[in-house]
Amino acid sequence: MSRKVGTKGQIVIEKPIRDKLGIKPGSLAIQRIVDGRVEIQFFPPEHNRSLAGSLAPYIKRRIRSEEEWREAREMAWAEAAREKMERLNKSK
Repeated sequence: MSRKVGTKGQIVIEKPIRDKLGIKPGSLAIQRIVDGRVEIQFFPPEHNRSLAGSLAPYIKRRIRSEEEWREAREMAWAEAAREKMERLNKSK
């Protein structure tokens, strides 16, 4: 089944595909361009433990707005993706 790309660049991954690949909410999606196409690799969350304090390295002062939380979260996800890509590249 084909899908249109939404206004924010989002697409829906069909449920049978999500089920077969084990993609769940919270999975890390790493995207890259390979030979003119998009390749996406999914990684499950590594644990179910509390994430309290996990954003601490990305926060310089007390966060007061939703925008500051978004920025800190995006920085943390970018760092996690960078680390995953480094591990992938070392294993090749």
